[in-house]
Amino acid sequence: MSETKKRSRLFAFLRTNHRGRLAQIPIYLGKDFRMFIFQTDWKVLPMAALIAGLIAFVVGENMYVTMEGQFQCSLALTCICIWNGFFNSIQSVCRERPIIKREHRSGMHISSYVTAHLIYQMFLCAMQAFLTVFVCKIAGIKFPEEGFITKWFLLDTWITMFLITYAADITSLFISCLVHNTTTAMTVMPFMLIFQLVFSGGAFTLSGPAEVLTNVTISKYGLVALCAQGNYNSLKSVTLWNTIFKLRDSSSEIKDVIWMIEKEGKLEEILQQSGESMQEAAYAMTKANIFSCWGHLLAFVVLFALLSIVVLEFIDNDRR
Repeated sequence: MSETKKRSRLFAFLRTNHRGRLAQIPIYLGKDFRMFIFQTDWKVLPMAALIAGLIAFVVGENMYVTMEGQFQCSLALTCICIWNGFFNSIQSVCRERPIIKREHRSGMHISSYVTAHLIYQMFLCAMQAFLTVFVCKIAGIKFPEEGFITKWFLLDTWITMFLITYAADITSLFISCLVHNTTTAMTVMPFMLIFQLVFSGGAFTLSGPAEVLTNVTISKYGLVALCAQGNYNSLKSVTLWNTIFKLRDSSSEIKDVIWMIEKEGKLEEILQQSGESMQEAAYAMTKANIFSCWGHLLAFVVLFALLSIVVLEFIDNDRR
C-alpha cells in the first residue's frame, strides 16, 4: 500500500475518532518509521558512517595526541554531527505541509505530531552518533579508556555527539516547520551550515559582535565539549616545532639547534612546554564546563521544539 493511501486512511481515522494528544503520538511515530523503512530514510545512517570514516582517515591519527590534532578532529566531528542533524529533518515537515493542514483541520494535535517527530529524530540521532563513534574507533582513533563524566570515555563522547546532532536536528525541524516547500528548505540549509562553521569560535578568530554570535551556535558548545573531554590543555603542541623545522635549511644555526634538541632527547619536553603556553581556558577539562555545554545543547532542543509547535499551530492561516 502506498504512503498516500496510508495517509488517507489516517486522515479518515482521525476525522471519525478524534483521538487525544497522547493517543495520536504512536500513530504519527509509526508513520515516521514506515517512511524510514520504505522510503529509504534509512540512508542517513550509512551516510553518517561514511563521513565519519573519511574524517577519521584524514585527521584522526593525532586526536588525543596533540593540541592541533585534537582541535581539528573535534571541529570536524562537530561539523559532521551538525550536518547529520540538519539533513535528517530539513524536509521532514515541509514536504507534507498540505497533508498536515488537512489533518489538523480534522482533529490532529500539532503537539502530538511534533512530539512524534522528536522521538523519531532522537532515534536517528542516537544511531548516527553511535555509528560515528564506532567508525572512528575501528578506523584507528585511540580513544582513552576511562571516561570523565561516566566510567567509559566512548559513552561520554557518544553523549556529546548525540546532543550536537539532536540540537542541529531540532533546529532544522523548526526551519522545516517554518518554510512552505522543500526547495526553500534546501536553499536555507547551506546558509545554516556556513553560519555554524563561521561562528563556531574555532574556524576563525572573531571579536566584537561577531564573537557574541558564537553564543547562539550549536557548533561552539559541541567544539568546546569535545575539546574539554579530550583534555586539550594537557596535550603537547607541535605548531612551533614544525615551523622551526621548516626553517632548518635557511640557517645553519637553526639546524644545529634542532640537531642538539633531538640528540639530547629534549623534543618531547619542548612540545609539552609549547602546549602549556597555548592552553585555552574555554577548553578546561572540568565537569562544570562539559555539563554547561550539554545544558546549552539541550536548551537548543527544547527551544526549537516549542517553536516548531507554535509555528505549526498557525498552519490553517497559510494561504500559499
